[in-house]
Amino acid sequence: MIKPAVFAMLASVSALLLSPSSVAASFDCGKAKAPDEIAICKNVSLNDQDVTMALLYDLNKHFMAMGGRGSLMDGQAEWLKQRHACGAKVSCLSAAYTQRIGMLRGFIDERVMTKGPF
Repeated sequence: MIKPAVFAMLASVSALLLSPSSVAASFDCGKAKAPDEIAICKNVSLNDQDVTMALLYDLNKHFMAMGGRGSLMDGQAEWLKQRHACGAKVSCLSAAYTQRIGMLRGFIDERVMTKGPF
């Protein structure tokens, strides 16, 4: 049986993932100055990927043991540098998000979904 807190978290994330366009980017687009941030704010698909990635990142932080959070945060900082290097190139940004989302989903599948019982 799924624990109520886990179920509530997964249900709310699922609802958001099904309609990510209803949520703004994970940062304030009004303050976006870097080319990558401006491109994300102007492109609905990139905005959706940004929201999905941010939700998955937060879930990973929540479910990860205290000792592993530093590594996750370091990985995110490195990924943000890679994203920034893309500049305003939509294809580069999309590829970076696809890779990071896949990695974060893999962590959740490995750490949460295999722990059951669900």
